[in-house]
Amino acid sequence: MVNLGFVVSEFNYDISSKMLERAKEHADFLGAKVVEVMTVPGSFDIPLAVKKLLERKDIDGVVTLGAIIKGETGHDEMIASQLSRKITDLSLDYGKPVSLGVSGPDQTRAQATSRVDSYSKRAVEATVKLIKKMG
Repeated sequence: MVNLGFVVSEFNYDISSKMLERAKEHADFLGAKVVEVMTVPGSFDIPLAVKKLLERKDIDGVVTLGAIIKGETGHDEMIASQLSRKITDLSLDYGKPVSLGVSGPDQTRAQATSRVDSYSKRAVEATVKLIKKMG
């Protein structure tokens, strides 16, 4: 049995809550167990929760979920860049998969909504596949 932790951004929760539903359904479909779901204020806050989950022996990998939507500045690009860099570092440091199921940057709310299914399912699938391949 593959044991997963999920970290979900509360920012744009109308989108990320749907991502969480789809991700849970897909984990169940793949025969994976969701051991813990942690919510954080925003996507920038995801790495700390990822670290806490990776430290647990009962979690084999972590799925991140959220939506970074373009505003009037380049803030979305900075958040996405730092998030992806840090979760990659954590994955390598702990030797456990961490998938990027956070859509964006440079997307509209409509684009983020249309990507709910694909990002959530692909993130779960990537984590489960890596766990199985890494043994």
